[in-house]
Amino acid sequence: MLTAVILVASTYAWFTANQTVTVEKLQVNVAAQNGLQISADGSVWSALVKKTDLQTAATTYNTLVNQFPATLSPVSTSGAVDNGKLKMFAGATETNTTTGKYELTATAATESTGASGDFIAFDIFLKVETTTNIELTTNSGVRLSGEGGSQGIQNAARIAFLVEGNQSSGTALSTIQAMSGATATNRFIWEPNYDVHTAAAVQHALGTYGKTISQTGQAIIGYDGVKAAISTAIPVENATAAANPTYFDPTPIAYSTTAAFPSNVAIFQLQPGITKVRVYMWIEGQDVDCENSASGANIDFDLQITKSATQPGSGG
Repeated sequence: MLTAVILVASTYAWFTANQTVTVEKLQVNVAAQNGLQISADGSVWSALVKKTDLQTAATTYNTLVNQFPATLSPVSTSGAVDNGKLKMFAGATETNTTTGKYELTATAATESTGASGDFIAFDIFLKVETTTNIELTTNSGVRLSGEGGSQGIQNAARIAFLVEGNQSSGTALSTIQAMSGATATNRFIWEPNYDVHTAAAVQHALGTYGKTISQTGQAIIGYDGVKAAISTAIPVENATAAANPTYFDPTPIAYSTTAAFPSNVAIFQLQPGITKVRVYMWIEGQDVDCENSASGANIDFDLQITKSATQPGSGG
């Protein structure tokens, strides 16, 4: 079982005041059991990897880029992958003094080791002996933490897995660490809590975008993520692939779960040997729940992965 817990302080909106989300506490614990082994550098294997392991792995991982910012700001991605990394864009909104409408610009977001940046990103290495099906358990999800009130920022969170490649266990460490072969075919974006929205988000969706949604029982809402920098501001209601195909594409969601999360969800398959996976956690600016009243809350990212009950060749 692979468990990652991150404690942190949100398709169609952004924080209109460009507010950030404070990360009061940040803790990462990654545990591997039941035939899975895990490593922060592809060399030292154990049943547990902590945040400190991911931060200090640079001593044996020369090309490490693990990003754990002190604050999170809304970003967006269409899911495009470049050199093994998600193409992320940081958005900013301002009011047009003539029209009174909110307008959006966006710049490419970079990744670097340390506490800078707008989103969380880190590498893990998983090792199995045979082809292994894995799944997200019902302990996974993104939830409000502590005294955050009823803000809906947890409904705007995303987690993505980029499978960078696989090598046999005897491969040179430098080759294992250098894997960066993730493409659209092995990029998996997960949207938790797709079926719930706050009252403020419901009003915002209707007033700004003319979309009628429900607070509970809502079907998943497709959205268009940012795919290119936006230097000339555009109205937020035109932040779509239909209105501006140069800047937006529909974001492919591989996995979606309700707030209740009643049963495990099958995800990608691990091949024998060592697999490098890059994990992203962020607040999606193009999500309807990413609006001002949602900012300031704390949320927990809970990631728990286990071997599926059914494995290849098991006969069901």
